[in-house]
Amino acid sequence: MAENYTVTLPHYSVGPNCYDNIGEVTHFLGKTAAVVGGETALEKAGPQLRAGLEKAGIEIVDWFVYGKDATMANVERITSNEKVKGADMIFGVGGGRAVDTVKTAADILDKPFLSVPTVASNCAPVTAIAVIYKENGALDHYHFPKRCATHCFINTSIILDSPEKLFWAGIGDALSKQAESQLASRGKALSHTPLLGVQVGLVCEEPLLTYGRQALFDFREGKVTEAFTESVLDIIISTGITSNLVTTKDSYYYNSSLAHCFYNASMVLPVIHKHLHGEVVSFGTLVLHAVDGNDEALERMLEFNRVLGLPVTLAELDITKPEEVDALVDRAVTIKEWTCVPYEMTKEKFRDGIYKVDALGRELLANK
Repeated sequence: MAENYTVTLPHYSVGPNCYDNIGEVTHFLGKTAAVVGGETALEKAGPQLRAGLEKAGIEIVDWFVYGKDATMANVERITSNEKVKGADMIFGVGGGRAVDTVKTAADILDKPFLSVPTVASNCAPVTAIAVIYKENGALDHYHFPKRCATHCFINTSIILDSPEKLFWAGIGDALSKQAESQLASRGKALSHTPLLGVQVGLVCEEPLLTYGRQALFDFREGKVTEAFTESVLDIIISTGITSNLVTTKDSYYYNSSLAHCFYNASMVLPVIHKHLHGEVVSFGTLVLHAVDGNDEALERMLEFNRVLGLPVTLAELDITKPEEVDALVDRAVTIKEWTCVPYEMTKEKFRDGIYKVDALGRELLANK
């Protein structure tokens, strides 16, 4: 008998005044809400979000900072809060780690979760997966909620007020989705849902190559433009839809591959912790293409990274010693994404890919 399963896909509102649409969604969910997020995120989104909730007739039963990282300790701070337990719905406000923390707590409490991203740095606001870290910053585990966010409110004016580096890194993170989903699924007999997801993944790269540079210029100018909005939607929605369609807890996982393997493994190095997730992942995407022998894609992405200032060398990630690369490679073999390739991976192949990118990157920077 065929397996029974449920797929949830993102519902979202986008625009500089999208909090005005909260009532259209919450009308079916209840009348009380707990709002939990990052400290800066709650400050910046606060006035507009409070106004949107008031317009929707939603009573805010609690409003507090979740902590500083996506850890189980911070998840438990939320799940043990009596006001949160009594709320009809939970709003998660902030970047990826804040959203993942609140998303996990809402899933445990079986509450409707509404995401309010204040940065465009990854697809966490709409995915049915959360990355949980240990207290020391290392990867702990993935949490797989039963569904993605009930709705996502993408206020582009709020995102425009976020740190430029987070948007910059978001472009770097989103560029990995197409390459990783294609590589992880290559040679697999795909059923309907992952097949659909892999095809959606094919639209994650080109919009960023087309709009990414202009979007950064517009961000600096403080303008909500087509290029900026298209890039934000690519980072949050296109990659998020792909993720939801190619990810299950047990049956299959085509969501990530060697780019995120590089990032997750690099967390063993203290020097990496000062670099942003998408920044490191963007270098990992170059490593993926090098390992896969796709020189055309590698050349194209090296040039794009150079133009945007994303890393093309190890030195830009403060990795300067062979023993640091060796430690990263040793850690990589223990990461789930190490196996998300259509061939046998070896330490030598991964290490050679890293050094190939570094050599080409150093040559590119020397000749620019």
